[in-house]
Amino acid sequence: MPFLLFVSVFLIAACGLIYELIAGTLASYLLGDSVLQFSTIIGSYLFAMGIGSFLSKYIDRALVARFIHLELMVGLVGGFSSSLLFLAFAYTQSFRLVLYLLVILVGILVGLEIPLLMRILKERFEFRDLVAHVLTFDYLGALGASLLFPILLVPKLGLVRSALLFGIINAGVALWSTFLFRDQLRRRLGLQISCALVLVALVGGMGFADQIADAADNNLYADEVI
Repeated sequence: MPFLLFVSVFLIAACGLIYELIAGTLASYLLGDSVLQFSTIIGSYLFAMGIGSFLSKYIDRALVARFIHLELMVGLVGGFSSSLLFLAFAYTQSFRLVLYLLVILVGILVGLEIPLLMRILKERFEFRDLVAHVLTFDYLGALGASLLFPILLVPKLGLVRSALLFGIINAGVALWSTFLFRDQLRRRLGLQISCALVLVALVGGMGFADQIADAADNNLYADEVI
């Protein structure tokens, strides 16, 4: 049980960093000026995480159920973030607005995760052990994501599939949380059905990854020709 709980922290941290890296990479690819894009996106994302951490204190009931809903929201928004950004670039004139709204939304949701999980686990561990283990696995997850992203994910999967894959991981964390915390859940079946539906949506999105990326590439090429 403790090992699986901290594996959840590892995966949550990895997913959060991947969404941030995808937003920065995609903005650099589509807009250019990678220094500006990464600087503003990282700053906005960290600021939004701070907002999420602050807002977590207002969640005071049904913590496990809220955590599962939160994971599903992160999985959906983060998983489809690159698809939405490519489509926004291809078919709208508001790409920057969509970009920063998504970055801030994902950042707020990710910022809610760790404080909420620590409050769920506080009765199972001593405070100093809880903080030490959660932060250790959080930083390890960030390290793993930062290595996987340029070495494996972008070359092999691309930005759209990478985001969807980590959305699936977030939804998977939500699903196994319904088993890990089953003694604290009242409507476990309904939550499991929600997890299954989100997983189906994310897996289904994999089938349209190439078309979404091609639409943005064609639009970018057309702009360069003009």
